[in-house]
Amino acid sequence: MRTSFRAMDSISPEQRLYTALAAIPPGYVVTYGQLASLSGWPRRARWVGQQLKRLPTGTTLPWHRVINAAGKISFPVGSDKAHEQAKRLRQDGVEVVHGKVSLAKYQWPG
Repeated sequence: MRTSFRAMDSISPEQRLYTALAAIPPGYVVTYGQLASLSGWPRRARWVGQQLKRLPTGTTLPWHRVINAAGKISFPVGSDKAHEQAKRLRQDGVEVVHGKVSLAKYQWPG
């Protein structure tokens, strides 16, 4: 089921993003662009990335379920954040091989 939060004008863009992000179930991933569309802001993938960078440490939102359009983890290869994201995805049941996820297999239809 596709959900659009664009119609809810009283909700801030950030809140729409967080609501859409929270809806991604374990075992699935979305791309930055897909999350932007789900939030009601199509073609704003970079904005999504900027907002995710601002999430507070210890957030319970599943930021790790967001990857780039090529199916790759966007953090630099070998970085602590890349390792953390891959670890969290694997805990969710998502196979990560060399920092990449099969979108054909794991992309949430949202």
